[in-house]
Amino acid sequence: MNTKQMTRFALYFFLGTAVVVAEDTAAPTNKLTPEQSTKASELAKKLANPIANLISLPLQYNYDENYGENDKGSKSQLNIQPVAPFTLNEDWNLITRTIVPVIELKDMPGAGSESGLGDITASQFFSPKAPTSGGWVWGAGLVELIPTASEDTLGGEKWGLGPTAVALKQAGPWTVGGLVNHVWSVAGESDRADINSTFIQPFVAYIIDATKTTLSLNTESTYNWESEEWSVPVNLGAAQLFRVKSQIMQFQLGARYWVESPDGGPEDWGLRCQLTFLFPK
Repeated sequence: MNTKQMTRFALYFFLGTAVVVAEDTAAPTNKLTPEQSTKASELAKKLANPIANLISLPLQYNYDENYGENDKGSKSQLNIQPVAPFTLNEDWNLITRTIVPVIELKDMPGAGSESGLGDITASQFFSPKAPTSGGWVWGAGLVELIPTASEDTLGGEKWGLGPTAVALKQAGPWTVGGLVNHVWSVAGESDRADINSTFIQPFVAYIIDATKTTLSLNTESTYNWESEEWSVPVNLGAAQLFRVKSQIMQFQLGARYWVESPDGGPEDWGLRCQLTFLFPK
């Protein structure tokens, strides 16, 4: 199976899963015992926290179009995003988050049509197990950019390194917080552009306890200090917890709107869907 087939298969898989979710969640919520309902609420709350002590495997598909002067270009990207927590001692956790992108470009300016693996981004957050006295959960550490792109047009051919941090507060059904990082290129091909990029992701989520449905809103803003350009997609989504036999999962479907993008970048609306496999302890 080539990369183009993989990305299309992922979309069909997500859409098929949406049908399963719809059928599964159509069952009355009163079938859950009080203990099961509490556990489901805890899982939904952990999923809204990017540095929760929870092993998970999100598969996130994004589709954007209207690239280039003639708005003919499009981009499909499947992000494989394993999250793994590690206990360091009785007070601290290490949370690792990795993004492995599989990309398909079509009629893109300067790149044409191409598909393959993109550059991997890996983050490690050192996070206290207990919230602060004010109820804040936080973590800080390093982010690395690894030049794994299978084609020149799918990556920057640069190694990158920088700081990352996240802070959030959960009160009742609400989760409010933000994640930031900054990456500088530190090595790589000298004929490729340097990387000097800031990523800012404020987020808010609301959990409907009766159905364990999570409504979320965030932006994934990136500022390129080299070209002095912003990329600002706003993402709105709804996610539902469900179970297939013993496997607990969450399916999210949403839309994204590009408030700002670089010259020749995407315009208007895009699509996001995500299937997350959960492995609670």
